[in-house]
Amino acid sequence: MVSLAKPDNEKRNARRRPVLSRDFVSILPALLLVLVFFVAPVLALLSRSVTEPVFGLQNYIALLGSSTYLKIFFNTFFVSVLVTVISLVIGFPVAWTLAIMPQRWAMVVFAIVLLSMWTNLLARTYAWMVLLQRTGVINKTLMGMGVIDQPLTMVNNLIGVTIGMTYIMLPFIVIPLYGVIRKIDPAILQAAALCGATRFQSLRLVLLPLAAPGMIAGALMVFVMSLGYFVTPSLLGGTANMMLAELIAQFVQSLVNWGMGGAAALVLLVVTLSLYALQLRLFGLAGGERT
Repeated sequence: MVSLAKPDNEKRNARRRPVLSRDFVSILPALLLVLVFFVAPVLALLSRSVTEPVFGLQNYIALLGSSTYLKIFFNTFFVSVLVTVISLVIGFPVAWTLAIMPQRWAMVVFAIVLLSMWTNLLARTYAWMVLLQRTGVINKTLMGMGVIDQPLTMVNNLIGVTIGMTYIMLPFIVIPLYGVIRKIDPAILQAAALCGATRFQSLRLVLLPLAAPGMIAGALMVFVMSLGYFVTPSLLGGTANMMLAELIAQFVQSLVNWGMGGAAALVLLVVTLSLYALQLRLFGLAGGERT
């Protein structure tokens, strides 16, 4: 039996080798494209973080040892977490409403959500600058309703950054959540109600656990994108409320300090890859395949 099994295994391995070779050849152009235009530039930038102005870790020591730079790190992570939480709180009801409303109206609302993504980013950010300024529509409306006596300062601070980024990131929560909630069988919620569960219990014990993969995938996407966002924080936050992406741009463009820029970029890259690795570890490639 042993002598017969060996030739069979050798034949199967021989058949697999050409298939693996063809698969490798088919992905080779894409692999080269990624290496040349993505991996190589990133490695070149990161190498400058330890070679300029001299070889060593002085850039990282200066970056992590300065209270000014640590404040920028704090602003970046604080705003990213806040935007992620607010997007989840707003996006879940929107996704649930899309999932249960009639198909025709759901398509209309979904098209509006997509349209907000396709609108030019600068146009959306400038629109929020107009809305949030002291003489803008929001302040005038609140003062007209008697809610406030003096205009609120919502531009050139983290409040404006959070509002603008939440609006921009919201579709990235709604879309994956809508896809997951739509696949949930309504009979499951009906069964929970028949078993005596209240609406809150059905939400907490049935709907939220089933929708968790979409929530996690959307939250991770929003958080990672918020960490590296540049345009909206730059226009709505100003230099006094700088975030990490703005710091990298300032190092490279204004100060021409590629060493510090590379060090800041590496910190951002390590955080992003760590979060992605954590998601793969806990929830699998598709966000929820792990059992």
